[in-house]
Amino acid sequence: MTGKGYPFSAIVGMDELRLALVLNAVSPAIGGVLVRGEKGTAKSTMVRALAAVLPDVEVVAGCRFSCDPASPDPHCPDGPHEPGAGTQARPARLVELPVGASEDRLVGALDIERALTEGVKAYEPGLLAAAHRGVLYVDEVNLLHDHLVDLLLDAAALGTCYVEREGVSVRHAARFLLVGTMNPEEGELRPQLLDRFGLTVQAAAPRDLGERAEVVRRRMACDADPAGFAGRWRAAEDELARRIRAARELLPRVVLADAVLRQVASVCAAFEVDGLRADLVTARAAVAHAAWQGRVQVTADDVRTAAMLALPHRRRRQPFDAPDLDEDQLEEALADGAADGAADTASQTDTASQPDTAGTGDGDRPEHGPDDRGPDDRGPGGGTPAPGEPPPAASHAGEPREASGHDDGADDRAVTRRAPAEAAAPGAVFRVRRLEIPGVGAGAAGRRSRARTDAGRVTGALVPRGRLARLHLAATVAAAAPHQVARGRRAPEPLRVRRADLREARLEGRESNLVLFVVDASGSMAARARMGAVKGAVLSLLLDAYQRRDKVGMITFRGSAAKLLLPPTSSVEAAASRLAALPTGGRTPLAAGLLRAHEVLRTERLRDPRRRPLLVLVTDGRATGVPPGQAVRPGAAVSPVAAAHRAAALLAAAGVASVVVDCESGPVRLDLAAAIAQTLAGPVLRLDELAAGPLADSVRALREVA
Repeated sequence: MTGKGYPFSAIVGMDELRLALVLNAVSPAIGGVLVRGEKGTAKSTMVRALAAVLPDVEVVAGCRFSCDPASPDPHCPDGPHEPGAGTQARPARLVELPVGASEDRLVGALDIERALTEGVKAYEPGLLAAAHRGVLYVDEVNLLHDHLVDLLLDAAALGTCYVEREGVSVRHAARFLLVGTMNPEEGELRPQLLDRFGLTVQAAAPRDLGERAEVVRRRMACDADPAGFAGRWRAAEDELARRIRAARELLPRVVLADAVLRQVASVCAAFEVDGLRADLVTARAAVAHAAWQGRVQVTADDVRTAAMLALPHRRRRQPFDAPDLDEDQLEEALADGAADGAADTASQTDTASQPDTAGTGDGDRPEHGPDDRGPDDRGPGGGTPAPGEPPPAASHAGEPREASGHDDGADDRAVTRRAPAEAAAPGAVFRVRRLEIPGVGAGAAGRRSRARTDAGRVTGALVPRGRLARLHLAATVAAAAPHQVARGRRAPEPLRVRRADLREARLEGRESNLVLFVVDASGSMAARARMGAVKGAVLSLLLDAYQRRDKVGMITFRGSAAKLLLPPTSSVEAAASRLAALPTGGRTPLAAGLLRAHEVLRTERLRDPRRRPLLVLVTDGRATGVPPGQAVRPGAAVSPVAAAHRAAALLAAAGVASVVVDCESGPVRLDLAAAIAQTLAGPVLRLDELAAGPLADSVRALREVA
């Protein structure tokens, strides 16, 4: 240990995170650790401290890819390495992947210009090569672009990094301990990516006063004298490094008995996890835990510990629920797996002890019974049903349906007196139509609107302004062809290409957007008992925004003013939780809601000018309140409807793409929401039209008004 960083052993508490990191250090095949937690909980400190206690690695001298001298990578771009090549020992590296990294920075860059003009395969290694046989740390992994997370997790799973550009390919070994940290308040990972992390740990600050005081005491001591503080913990660090080395050496000899394997399968089946990755990760983590404890047999305690780390983020959950694991259910599943294994063993023993009734006289025949039976003969669950899942927080099966005979002229204030500020439970979630902003943007990669991106389909060619990123081969050949005679080319010589001939592919993909919800929470919504359905619709739109990697914000209006319920954020979960608790009642200040939206979007445009906004107004179109300052104009009163249309015209003049979700119902329809949509220059969709039908319908609706 150099004394430059905070010692791993000096960190107070955080036992689960400490164990998860150590298990991956013992067996990187587990698949890494995802650390979820609030800011300021020593997530980054512990990860950076881990590298100091990892054993040194022997590498081939001069190899940029850290090849192991005992078994060098046959595909190493710096190879082939001769058996007698020089070696050197170096500390295990900690490589950090920044959120704004490019694909070339991650996997490495092939110089296509030199490949075409000079015939040289020039490859510059990326961060995956630097992290080989070390630790790759991704802070705020939930903010990393999805395609980079895909590349990262593919390399971690395969142990190999592949780089291909226009027919030129390079591959090299990339085995590393992957650690990602994230703050759930800033947005979640997609379930497909979440499942690729082996273990997940929830990090939280200690609540015990003594522990909090000790954290501050040690941190201040380290800041005052880093070298002295590290020296006081050197013995503990050396002992930890020794245990990790011993566990790595013991790992190949650890035995996972069939009975324990059945417990792993029973636990994973009981929690209804998708796929079989959970079973594999739990088994590998249990084996690593046994090695860490110095044992050569995996026990139920190892499986219990592994399941607590490997399963919470893999459970089937309702949208926006936090990962969790019921410990009582875990104990029952372990007991069921043990009972099934015991019953199976007893059955095999009874079969082996039965006399031969077939008259063969072959006394050795019964021995074939146990050998022919595999661990999967009776299924992974052991035949005992798993305990039932706890019921959801709110059931929508019995919610009253909206009646069509309500009086559309009911007064908002009368409704407020009947049910002041009550929060309706959200209705059922459904798949919604895709709402797309017209035109072509240039925002962050996502899955909603068309945009110029670094990945996608080729739509044309252009002259590169800097380093060539993606070659457009046909356009390059077309540009070079007229000059071949002047350059002295004779058949069958290869095409002579100059840098001026190179053409870059212009790509079009999808971008993420800022989806700002403006929700009517006035008494007119509660009067028709439809706020539950409206909340269900907005929750469905939030789920759609989550899947399309959008930022979301939410404004509500009721009474006399509009409120920014949630500033624009990537945390769709926060929006969902605040929506569920949204009360209703009071007048309908529609103009205030639209003006607040105009103010929020103007501020966001200054912060992130490339991210295009989409306004989703959820209302029945009624307006019974006027924002303060507009209530009276000199000589004339301003009607609430006129104020609302003026506010809508401001948004339309600013070029904000809008969609109005019309919540009006009943046999008599006033089409007030449609009038607001016309002023906003956007389409209007009724609640029953919001569900996904033919995909082209909603896209066409937006394009028709563009």
